[in-house]
Amino acid sequence: MAIPQDIIEEMTRRRRDFHKFPETGWAEFRTTAIVADILKELGWKISFAKDFINPDEVMGYTIDKKAEKARAAAQGANEKTMSHIGDYTGLYADLDSGKKGPFTVFRFDIDCVDTEEAKDQRHTPARLSFASVNPGRMHACGHDGHTAIGLALAQMLQENKGRLRGRIRLIFQPAEEGVRGGYAMSMAGIADGADYFIAMHLGLGKPTGTIFGGTGGFLCSTKFDAYFRGVGAHAGGEPERGKNALLAAASAALNMHAIAPHSGGATRVNVGVLNAGEGRNVVPPNATMKIETRGETSELAAYIYSHAKDVIYGAAKMYDVDVSITKQGETITTNSDAELASVIAAEAAAIAGVTDTEPSRAMAGSDDACWFMRRVQEQGGLATYIGVGATTAAGHHNNRFDFDEAAMPIALELLYKSALRLNS
Repeated sequence: MAIPQDIIEEMTRRRRDFHKFPETGWAEFRTTAIVADILKELGWKISFAKDFINPDEVMGYTIDKKAEKARAAAQGANEKTMSHIGDYTGLYADLDSGKKGPFTVFRFDIDCVDTEEAKDQRHTPARLSFASVNPGRMHACGHDGHTAIGLALAQMLQENKGRLRGRIRLIFQPAEEGVRGGYAMSMAGIADGADYFIAMHLGLGKPTGTIFGGTGGFLCSTKFDAYFRGVGAHAGGEPERGKNALLAAASAALNMHAIAPHSGGATRVNVGVLNAGEGRNVVPPNATMKIETRGETSELAAYIYSHAKDVIYGAAKMYDVDVSITKQGETITTNSDAELASVIAAEAAAIAGVTDTEPSRAMAGSDDACWFMRRVQEQGGLATYIGVGATTAAGHHNNRFDFDEAAMPIALELLYKSALRLNS
């Protein structure tokens, strides 16, 4: 089959619009409002996150919601729709065929990466005038494409509703970066009872035309912040009265990266942000660090996270400062079900533009879709995480990241054909 050209053009336009107005985790008010308006017009039944999410299960909610809502409105969000969103972004939408059949759930992540996008003319989004206009925020992982694909899939499924059995649910999930949104949404039970759960990602180091039907070996991950509190003092007049939070944090950063690797498998640690101090002549009284740890298994994840905390507490003690640690996000590992991954790979093989199909491959990173996958699998359903290759200008989370938009029609056709295979 061929995807209609008007759908491809609209999908591309939406992707570029989302790219131009990126929103960080839990602040995707504009994106959520636009997605809701489109789905409502298509005839899908919408449920906003505020109607099902438990605030006690939300991690890493650090935004200024009033300011973020004002920004979203200024950048084109429908204010009437915004009034229905509440404080938590994201939604799910249902299409019921009216006929008995499977319950299939697709998940699309909608947030951006907290990085500054390249603005020179060598960078395609800048050259074509759809680079980020929001400082320090960029779609550097392909979630703009995921969201646009999800909306195009919604249109195609609605237009072909008569060919379907059972129910289909589309989840547009906030805060995947930092692995925060997946836990809260999955714990709300919105994928419970699914016969099939499907997530997908563009790129992942594979060129356009590559498809792998499933992914395994996700790294467990914990995201956390450390706050060091010392005592300020005149750096020249009485430095002995100070307690240097900057040096404590710097010592912790260096020594976390020196934690011994584990013989049982892969572990990772990264200090992504360290902010400290007040002035060049002041003993730094405060420091903040943003850290992540990862492990191939839950045991390895616990090993690296525990040792990272020990290093932080040890550095604080060495410099006689106080420290507190706050968990901001967490995800687990799981594997795609071979049975469902094989179905996806078989459908991919017949799609124009697909040059290489694999039943599965290992994942070098983390994704909080694993919370959904594990929960569905524990309840007897099948889950898979599809990789859709897309040639990229730079690696994921790089400020020059951009993907080949020719991968989007491939992804759309694959998801649509998979839905028909499972629900018809």
